Amino acid sequence: MSKHTVILLALICCSAPAARADTIQLKEKYSVTGKLLAETRGQIVVDLGYTVLVIPRNQITKILRNDTALAPMSVAARATEDSDGSAGGTDSGFYSAPGKSAPASSVRDLVNQLGEAVVQVRTPGGLGSGFIINTDGYLMTNFHVIEGETQISVDVYLMREGQFEPRTYKQVRIVAINKFEDLALLKIEDKEAPKFRPVSLGRSDALAVGERVFAIGSPLGLERTVTEGIVSTKTREFQGELYLQTTAQINPGNSGGPLFNLAGEVVGVTNMKITFGEGLGFAIPVELVKNFLDHRDAFAYSTDNPNNPFRYLEPPGRTRHEPAEQ
Repeated sequence: MSKHTVILLALICCSAPAARADTIQLKEKYSVTGKLLAETRGQIVVDLGYTVLVIPRNQITKILRNDTALAPMSVAARATEDSDGSAGGTDSGFYSAPGKSAPASSVRDLVNQLGEAVVQVRTPGGLGSGFIINTDGYLMTNFHVIEGETQISVDVYLMREGQFEPRTYKQVRIVAINKFEDLALLKIEDKEAPKFRPVSLGRSDALAVGERVFAIGSPLGLERTVTEGIVSTKTREFQGELYLQTTAQINPGNSGGPLFNLAGEVVGVTNMKITFGEGLGFAIPVELVKNFLDHRDAFAYSTDNPNNPFRYLEPPGRTRHEPAEQ
């Protein structure tokens, strides 16, 4: 038995159940009871009351909460479950992420249902796509769509008598940005803006390779273009980040738009493609979007503070010793 395992078992034996505590079932029939604090792809963090325990993902078989078995979910979903008592989903008022997916439907039906929530984002330097996450006009897009821009407009397509009619909103504020994950949160602030129709955020970790997905966006400015495909892989790595790879066609202008599953839930944010190939599109997993939204204050953008957004400088190199002049 490894030293790590001995320490882990010692902590398990000493842990005491707490009110509304989570139970993490481990391999070899052991379990840990405490409060889930954080979660990454490789590990979770549990508060045991007297100490904090980091548990590797590969040691976890199941997560139990309030005597109900749950698949491992995002920290956002668990945090909201604490506050509203619901099991397995998030509906905090800022964005909705149901724990249980709706029944699958056809792309034809879903396009009409979701059409009002998918928008076109315009700047003086170009255009991209986005999607509304709540009725107050908050929306997601890619950071690179609005990078270096402050003059932003959003085209929303409202259903009127069975047809989508575009409406442009020019009072758009940058709320938060994460350059490294290529995510940006915007808000429509026009006084005459109505309550908007949002989308729900799904779970990309619940996707299966080969599962059908579809994208809605504005490739090359062609608004409300729908492309369908499958999930090619869930773990395509680029520069240390994991992306969903899909055969759904992704082109310039799709950036920031949603990738949907057949339940009509956003499972990714489309942001790039391989230019010399076909059917090689990529999307940011929706779990990263939820984490960004849950911690949006940490990524807050402020035009009044020149230190925001934060800019990271290059690390210093080794000091070069130049010979002194004679």
